[in-house]
Amino acid sequence: MSDDDLDLGDIERRMKGAIDALKHELVGLRSGRATTNMLDPVMVDVYGSNMPLNQVGTISVPEPRMLSVQVWDRGNATAVEKAIRNAGLGLNPMLDGQLVRIPIPELNEERRAELAKIAGKYAEQGRIAVRNVRRDGMDQLKRMEKDKSISEDDHKMYADEVQDLTNKYVAKIDDLLAAKEAEIMQV
Repeated sequence: MSDDDLDLGDIERRMKGAIDALKHELVGLRSGRATTNMLDPVMVDVYGSNMPLNQVGTISVPEPRMLSVQVWDRGNATAVEKAIRNAGLGLNPMLDGQLVRIPIPELNEERRAELAKIAGKYAEQGRIAVRNVRRDGMDQLKRMEKDKSISEDDHKMYADEVQDLTNKYVAKIDDLLAAKEAEIMQV
């Protein structure tokens, strides 16, 4: 093996990155039950910069359909409430001193279908990312064969390995999507 060989480890790492990004996107989709991860995308404008919510307060789940944020600095409580309200999560926080209560509304059937469709879009973005990594690997193989740094047989062998990785990660994406859709549609 020489330095210009195909790095399957790098290809797999990039495909895993697409899975991790998809997981992060799916966590933000609410399913009617409160989880602290629902507030991961919330950025709060405090101390002159945007900070993740979990760096300005403690997030907890006191009830299955309620989140609360205990803001560490009373001066930031209003900014936290505003950030949650404007995060596009469909949540309506209530400020009580340094505590922000966030009731999780019941999802109606129409909203569940909409969330399932959004989850499907996220999954498709993940599949596209995996296929882009596959394309990069295949392009590199073609260049390597053209430059005579690998044989036609090696090209075929590596191409099969890249395709196997692609199939494996696309299947993982499909599994994640199915699990999230089941969670969303649960009544």
